[in-house]
Amino acid sequence: MTQAYAHPFTRTDRSPTAMWWWTLDRVTLALVLILLMLGFFFSFSSSPVAAPHTDPYDAFYYTKRHFVFAILTAVGMIFVSMLSLKGVKRVSVLFFAGAICIMALLPVIGHEAKGGTRWVNLGPVALQPSEFLKPALIVLIAWMFSEGQKGKGVPGVTVAFLLYSVAIGLLLIQPDVGQSILITCVFGACFFISGVPFRWIIGMLATAVTGLVGLFFLQPHFRNRLLGFFNPDADSGYQVNSAKAAISNGGLWGQGLNEGVMKKRIPDLHTDFIYSVVGEEYGLWLTLILIGIFGFLIVRGLLKSMAMQDPFRQIATSGLYIMLGMQVLINVSVNLGLIPPKGMTLPFISYGGSSMLAMGVTFGFILALTRKRQEEVPLDDPTKW
Repeated sequence: MTQAYAHPFTRTDRSPTAMWWWTLDRVTLALVLILLMLGFFFSFSSSPVAAPHTDPYDAFYYTKRHFVFAILTAVGMIFVSMLSLKGVKRVSVLFFAGAICIMALLPVIGHEAKGGTRWVNLGPVALQPSEFLKPALIVLIAWMFSEGQKGKGVPGVTVAFLLYSVAIGLLLIQPDVGQSILITCVFGACFFISGVPFRWIIGMLATAVTGLVGLFFLQPHFRNRLLGFFNPDADSGYQVNSAKAAISNGGLWGQGLNEGVMKKRIPDLHTDFIYSVVGEEYGLWLTLILIGIFGFLIVRGLLKSMAMQDPFRQIATSGLYIMLGMQVLINVSVNLGLIPPKGMTLPFISYGGSSMLAMGVTFGFILALTRKRQEEVPLDDPTKW
């Protein structure tokens, strides 16, 4: 006689773990875990080409490290998702303060690579503090905007602009124009969602355009990348041209696992250009499925966010999803040669410890913010969970 399967948590269970499980957005959790598994699977295509530059004796050097980071990301995401709303705010303050302190010290202790000083070497790993700054800043500015809406004398908008200005100032010192543009766009979106007059958004847009023009003349690294984009034959356009050639070589169905040829010409194939590796070896069909997963995750998340009644949760969750969407859009656009290279990873898919762990924190925040609260679902009636 077979026994019926027993769920580890019953709806009448009031333990913290059971309450977390039944109030969690399990669809979002499942989609993120699928993306993590896909990223690990794709590392089998990129690691044999990238690893010899780091460890010539281990072709799957990056695959092994990717697996470790994926596990740590999943564990960290689940841990953060268990936080209360106050816990999310407190952890955001800690992440923001820590990232700002490290970024301020980067000119002294940082490691220079790819034209910028953005990393701190910590033995076997390199930490990029700006990755952890992004989700923390979004939560904090959402908090400040929501406090400003209450009209109780809290200068929320002023504090939010101060936090944003400090973050952008430190990013431009590195310099990291790509992350600065991303954060500026997300900040503007959060500002708009908070209900400010549209003319303020127009003013922000005009200021941002003026800032980009100024950066063109003041930042040689930014200027060279932009000029290289408009001159594809220049050396700076080599990676993008190679990525486009790899995607074209993959066609509809791809060349097969580890059968890619053009990917060998891409120096950063395991990080910023993993999308082109997927395109060459698995074809257009799988890249469209990958984009479809991201698209469904983001659109569904934004719809759920905008239905929330609490301004803080609404702004914070929307901002985090917009950040994810923009990062995906930027990475894919760079691989397709639509915009200049930005040094931005494809979330959960690219290799990169800081990026992956920070994105785990991002979705930990999202899962914590979107958990059903007592005012939304009466916990004394488990049939409505």
